[in-house]
Amino acid sequence: MSRRSGNCVRCCLVIFAVVSALAVCGPALFWRFKKGVSLGDNKSSCPPCNCDCPPPLSLLKIAPDCGSNDPDVKQEMEKQFVDLLTEELKLQEAVAEEHLRHMNITFGEAKRVASQYQKEAEKCNAATETCEEARERAEALLIKERKVTSLWEWRAQQMGWEGE
Repeated sequence: MSRRSGNCVRCCLVIFAVVSALAVCGPALFWRFKKGVSLGDNKSSCPPCNCDCPPPLSLLKIAPDCGSNDPDVKQEMEKQFVDLLTEELKLQEAVAEEHLRHMNITFGEAKRVASQYQKEAEKCNAATETCEEARERAEALLIKERKVTSLWEWRAQQMGWEGE
């Protein structure tokens, strides 16, 4: 039974390999064969087109520059140009003022926060000084207590105490 199933598996693998090869190479071979056959039957190519189309019209020919020689039109156009420049300058000035206002607000906020941090730093320094003073007092008391302890041990030894 195992020999028969092994032969069946081999047969299935061979069929799968042949089908896969045809699926991969088949379309390319089909188009190459089709192109070769069509070129053999029709050897003439399309002749070039001869068009007698007029060149495209220029925008200036369609609508010539109206009023280019008219001094009133030129003066009006210059006024419009000056108005546009004035408006642009006003807009830039408004943007600059808004930027300055925002910068002043930010600067004031930064000063306020810096002042708050300065106050916190001063509190911290005062607390540190208080702690340092307390540490120095505790150290002085410890030294004093050690001296008293040493004196009592000396007296006890004088009275016959041998220690631990």
